[in-house]
Amino acid sequence: MKEIYFITATNTSIGKTHACELFLNKFAKAGRKVGYFKPIETGVKTTPDDGTKLMRIAKNLNPEFDVNINDVVPFQFSLPASPFVANGGKDISISTIKSKLKYLLNFCDLLIVEGAGGLMVPINKDYFMIDLIQELNPNETFLIVPSHLGSINDTLLSINALKSRNINHTWYINLYKDEEDFRTATLPFYKAYFDRLHFLN
Repeated sequence: MKEIYFITATNTSIGKTHACELFLNKFAKAGRKVGYFKPIETGVKTTPDDGTKLMRIAKNLNPEFDVNINDVVPFQFSLPASPFVANGGKDISISTIKSKLKYLLNFCDLLIVEGAGGLMVPINKDYFMIDLIQELNPNETFLIVPSHLGSINDTLLSINALKSRNINHTWYINLYKDEEDFRTATLPFYKAYFDRLHFLN
């Protein structure tokens, strides 16, 4: 049975691409034929850096993932901004994204999909990343959250947004900076508020 997992975050530069690499390796180790899809990448100079790196990892883990970078990253924009802005205020074709996803599933049985930015990043004027997640209807969405001071607010807002759409999700704390401050300023609340915590590393 084909499975789709969508990786999103509370914002940009939180660790989505790193999380994709970890989950690709985890699922491949469990015997799954993995694939990778990043529908939109902005800030592309010549080739999409994140998409190219993760495509190569997926191919090494699953030689049957015989696709090219334009399949893996169908929308590439040079401006490092939200997709809607990077595309000059023009609509991005959601049907193309869905078609590419369906195509990539021919080469794997488990596809990791990486979003751009956070949940409310605009893809089109009235269509946001959370709308794409809901439309793709993944088996599960993995929300990556940061460890720096102030992250509680962004984490709760993102979790509540996913809950409001009835999107099945698990959230993971990425301890990529301010680890000591995190343990004193943020972790006590998470332990008090949540039944269970998941760490990316």
